[in-house]
Amino acid sequence: MARDPVLYVIACGGRPAAQLPPFVADLRADGWTVCVVSTPSGMKFLDAGRLAEMTGFPVRFDYKHPDEPDVLPPADAFAVAPATFNTINKWAHGASDTLALGLLNEAVGMGRPIIAAPWPNSALARHPVFIRSIAELRDWGVKVLFDSATLPSPDAPDMTKGTFPWTEFRNELMEAFAGLKS
Repeated sequence: MARDPVLYVIACGGRPAAQLPPFVADLRADGWTVCVVSTPSGMKFLDAGRLAEMTGFPVRFDYKHPDEPDVLPPADAFAVAPATFNTINKWAHGASDTLALGLLNEAVGMGRPIIAAPWPNSALARHPVFIRSIAELRDWGVKVLFDSATLPSPDAPDMTKGTFPWTEFRNELMEAFAGLKS
């Protein structure tokens, strides 16, 4: 019997991480088994208990002890939502100092499909290292959804003026990973 493909949603420390529950519900309705992995900073923004209840898996944010069993099934694909300035730059330079980065680096090495939606503020999006990091990830085959016109301004005190591309992200997931679900 075929199983649903497993999608790891990697959440970073940005306001859109608080909006993950409806996105996860949609992905599950689309036929994905969803596991959420967060950066340590991402944990400040998401409701880990609710996401664990929705997915049936704990939200992981740290490496496990080597003798502990894996609690998540192996991933078939990855979605990084939101991907912060820090995570994009560290990932593009091979850093694995968080579980999220370690999994993403392994996914690149294993040729797993990955879609990422960076979410820096508009000033950080113009930083030369960030621009190079986006280009590097794309060269590796990562599908990067990035439209600087939708990003929040660093001048907005609540950073809520931007619009995270949830609908586009879901559509890209369905299209890019259709082969995994057949």
